[in-house]
Amino acid sequence: MNTKLIFLLFVYAVLLTPGYSQTGTDLWILETSGKGGNLKILPETAKKLTDRPEYDNQPSFINEHQLVFSAADENGNHDIIVYNFESEKFTNLSKTDDRSEFSPRITDCGMYIAAVVMEEDKKQRIWLYPTSFEPAELLYDDIDSVGYYDWYDNKAAMFLLGEPNQLIYARGRNDLLHIDSGIDRSIVKRPKTSEITYVTEVSGDEPGTIKSFDIESGAREVYLEGLKGARDFIWIDKKHLLMASGNEIFIRKYSNSEWKSLGEIKSDTHQKITRMAYSEDLNVLVVTMDRI
Repeated sequence: MNTKLIFLLFVYAVLLTPGYSQTGTDLWILETSGKGGNLKILPETAKKLTDRPEYDNQPSFINEHQLVFSAADENGNHDIIVYNFESEKFTNLSKTDDRSEFSPRITDCGMYIAAVVMEEDKKQRIWLYPTSFEPAELLYDDIDSVGYYDWYDNKAAMFLLGEPNQLIYARGRNDLLHIDSGIDRSIVKRPKTSEITYVTEVSGDEPGTIKSFDIESGAREVYLEGLKGARDFIWIDKKHLLMASGNEIFIRKYSNSEWKSLGEIKSDTHQKITRMAYSEDLNVLVVTMDRI
């Protein structure tokens, strides 16, 4: 392998590692009202859920009152943290010094919190952490270089790091369905469908394109452009998506071309909303923001 290729692979590994962050990140909570296309955020309610110089990121709701996220300790090791909105308490689901956990989210069956684990040998694979706090289990022992993922039918659609990056769906062992390449980090199942949606690779301030692949039918759709420079989006229901630009949050119906602003978080300490998690039950939106 020539020196140039080795260097490029190193750069990609650093930039696309799930935990990579040039600055510390914190989670913020905003109250919401309305549902679907009538969703409103209440920017005046915005407050910090976490406030540390380390990495608190990748939030995901696992039920109507609990959120999980990846958090770094002072040594740079990442664990899975559970936040309970009823008790307002944080709990470690994992506390490991030989590995780091990223991108936690609930499995379809509801019995596990899955995570991309960077193991001691730097392999990145999906592990399952029982909600009963029993020992974690490796899910796919033959699939490495996983960056991000989501679920359909208890199987994972995965971003695999490479040149180019790949999006695959694990129908079974040695039965991997290739969906697309040259994708970015957002992989999200569209609610109440068999569609895996994702954004094409984002370069600089150029917008990526949000696309869909239906696991059942094989149909492909293009849901038009995202916002300039934005790499993250979520569905709040079957028809509506959220994305952010700077400190401003936008909504769009999947069949429309126009993004509508829902409001902006005013902060002297944080900027640039990236990942988001929404709870219709709690009327809450949780966002990640960079520390200034």
